[in-house]
Amino acid sequence: MSSEDEGAGERSGREPEQLALVREMARQAKAPKAKPRTWRGADVAEHLPVARVVVDKGVLHLDRYFDYAVPKELDAEAQPGVRVRVRFSAGAGRVHAGRREGGGLISGFIVDRLAESDYDGPLAALAQVVSPEPVLTPELLGLARAVADRYAGSLADVLQLAVPPRNAKAEAAPSPDPLPPPSAPEAGSWERYGPAGPGLLAELARGGAPRAVWTALPGPQWAEELARAVVATLASGRGALVVLPDGRHAARVDAALTALVGKGHHTLLTADAGPQKRYRQWLAVHRGSVRAVVGTRAAMFAPVRDLGLVALWDDGNENHSEQHAPQPHAREVLMLRAAHENSAVLLGSVSCTVEAAQLVDSGWAVPVAADRAVTRAAAPRVRTIADHDLARDAAARTARLPSLAWQALRDGLREGPVLVQVPRRGYVPRLACERCREPARCRQCAGPLQAAESSLLHCAWCGRPEADWHCEECGGFRLRAQVTGARRTAEELGRAFPSVPVRTSGREQVLDTVDAAPALVVSTPGAEPVAEGGYAAAVLLDGWALLNRPDLRAGETALWRWMSASALVRGQSAGGTVVIVAEPTLAPVQALVRWDPVGYALREYADRSELGFPPVSRMAAVAGPQAAVTEFLGAVELPSDAEILGPVPLHESAERGRGRPGEGAQMRALVRVPPGSGMALAHALKTAQAARMARGGRAPVRVRVDPLDIG
Repeated sequence: MSSEDEGAGERSGREPEQLALVREMARQAKAPKAKPRTWRGADVAEHLPVARVVVDKGVLHLDRYFDYAVPKELDAEAQPGVRVRVRFSAGAGRVHAGRREGGGLISGFIVDRLAESDYDGPLAALAQVVSPEPVLTPELLGLARAVADRYAGSLADVLQLAVPPRNAKAEAAPSPDPLPPPSAPEAGSWERYGPAGPGLLAELARGGAPRAVWTALPGPQWAEELARAVVATLASGRGALVVLPDGRHAARVDAALTALVGKGHHTLLTADAGPQKRYRQWLAVHRGSVRAVVGTRAAMFAPVRDLGLVALWDDGNENHSEQHAPQPHAREVLMLRAAHENSAVLLGSVSCTVEAAQLVDSGWAVPVAADRAVTRAAAPRVRTIADHDLARDAAARTARLPSLAWQALRDGLREGPVLVQVPRRGYVPRLACERCREPARCRQCAGPLQAAESSLLHCAWCGRPEADWHCEECGGFRLRAQVTGARRTAEELGRAFPSVPVRTSGREQVLDTVDAAPALVVSTPGAEPVAEGGYAAAVLLDGWALLNRPDLRAGETALWRWMSASALVRGQSAGGTVVIVAEPTLAPVQALVRWDPVGYALREYADRSELGFPPVSRMAAVAGPQAAVTEFLGAVELPSDAEILGPVPLHESAERGRGRPGEGAQMRALVRVPPGSGMALAHALKTAQAARMARGGRAPVRVRVDPLDIG
């Protein structure tokens, strides 16, 4: 854990000065100091008459606590952690909170009860206690504050992610009594990892707090192995939390846990459950009825009691990065929880991220991996062919497949289902001029042109049809596909293998499983269904489309996507084969051939260390209209060791939904600091953004700490 993370834990229990409202701070600095006093009346509670409240206003310049008087009739229910309604209004840079006049009702949480307030005016009273259930525990509040500080966000935004909306029916229903701890499990398939696997389970069962980076072997056993780690933790009398990238992965661990210890020891928290069911399950965890949680990204804040283990599966999956402000990553949140609650950490994946490699290299975590002989036997055989060989291969003209891939498909279909991974969904997602390879763009908005099944061109941004396209660079009239989509690939394979069923899995319809019958399964990355008994073969098409992305993580992400798909294929001993269409000499491709994700991650980590890129540095992205970004960077008081990269144009901002009409060119700057200055960087950015909001800046400036995409 970095030093700034530990500092976040130390500061999480008190209110940082930078969160105070800028104009209010200036007013208080000039005003004479008055003795703190509390508004007392006949209808105010006699004991601890002041309630300190965090209001549900996720703007930085209002990110502070506000004091309210507690009426006598609410004294018993107005306890720390409960939901309340208070009068609050903000406008023209002034806040009317905690004062008796004006303001509409807004939700919030009581964080403390005090004998007196440090506000020198009369206090408004709490309007309502929404529920007497103390859902905001001190541990959860401290974690939320640490996350807000790390990501330069507001406490209210983090609490919206951490505490689900209330459901009265679920809250009124009693939670079941907790079950006694189960017995410690056998090592099972953890034996494949040598002494480190059984040793990890034994340490968890003894009540220890090991920290491990687990490189899982290919195949479906990872879900049962995760379940055994949870059961070992439960056997020690502690709780466990497992976060997975999507509901399909969570369901597999849920099923594995139920098979091991039955129902009642854990609960499943995913977005698939309705509001009432999800809140009922969350309350069961909060009340201590359930000691283990399996869930997706939102479960990273689940209030597990006596937390003994936090586990994250597939930390390279982009689904672990929250899209709502302040956009925390589940890996970092769980590591903060582990530091605050002294729990064990288990990061598992068939691949390996650079961040995980850094944890092992620094000694913060220990590696758990099988030896090479076991790994090679469990992994499929991987063969390569260069993408440019498609143009010289006669077989490719039938279904865009070289002879080697064609043979793998044909041979695999004799034994069972075959997986075909295509980087993009749709029909022909991107088109370019056949002569000069210039991307085909809309004449109205410059968006990328796409082709539908009807062969008509249309803009992916504005939807405008394009009936008479020609290349503005060379004058050409013929188009070629930059990347052929999953639907078009399925259509071509259906013509090439007319007697074989072709199934697709992607955003529109994601398949969970397929049976063992011969079939072609065309899938986009991340949507690959699990085949009964494993796939007989897999073909990974258009590898260059993943490798050529203008992003620092392009190679790492490509390898993760390939390994995630290849891990579903049978091992070499069972005849499993993977063919990848990509340049064979590239490092990610060679890592796939050798099935060596850790070696690739360590080399990538060494390269980034030389260049000063994350994770060896902390970085923040500042994006928006050019004038606003320039003004913001000029106003922020960055740490002395900070370095600004850019600003540079933010390409395809309209496609990402970032730009707004009339804002002008979208720019992005990266601010980089060395290890140890991450919290100072977040503090500076948060203070500057709060000051800018208080002044009423109209042009939006978006600040993101630790962005995933670094072009």
